[in-house]
Amino acid sequence: MSLLTIILSILLPPVAVFLKHGIGTTLLVSILLTLLGWLPGVIHAFYVNSK
Repeated sequence: MSLLTIILSILLPPVAVFLKHGIGTTLLVSILLTLLGWLPGVIHAFYVNSK
């Protein structure tokens, strides 16, 4: 992961997922988790972008 991806994963998790995977179910899951709570969104963004 690049430094930009790490920073975006912390600050704006859906944006980091969008930049890596585009529009799709992964982005929708990231948005939902971020709306439920910031921490689940961050964890999901790190998990998805580290694969």
